[in-house]
Amino acid sequence: MSALTRRERFPLVEAFDWLDWPLTAFRPVTGHPMRVEDYVRDGQYILKAELPGVDPEKDIDVTVSKGVLTIKSQRQEHAEGRHHSEFHYGAVARSFTLPDGADDQHVRAFYDNGVLEVVADLKDGAEKGQHHIPVMIDKHIKPS
Repeated sequence: MSALTRRERFPLVEAFDWLDWPLTAFRPVTGHPMRVEDYVRDGQYILKAELPGVDPEKDIDVTVSKGVLTIKSQRQEHAEGRHHSEFHYGAVARSFTLPDGADDQHVRAFYDNGVLEVVADLKDGAEKGQHHIPVMIDKHIKPS
């Protein structure tokens, strides 16, 4: 299970971003292949996950079970004519504990421009169940 925490950036690691191949092969592996951010706004818990290059209808699975949100994704590799790639391929999954008061029965997921947004209504005494969340396309929440 993942918990969101603030992370300080390290200047030495960022220096590898300025370099071109082949030096980027020595770049330290940092972070998780699925980067996320979350916040509460207008009585809703919002979690955004970067999932570029996937088909949301086939490659993303979002579920909620007893207050735990799980996001699974699969990115297929197509190596035709490619000489170099720093993309991440394969399966990735992360789970997140929803905040107190998150309503498991009213969770929505939207995908647009490589970003998955999962929204849960917050209310007192929310029921905790288990169900699958359909992912809608091209209907994301406007940033504040």
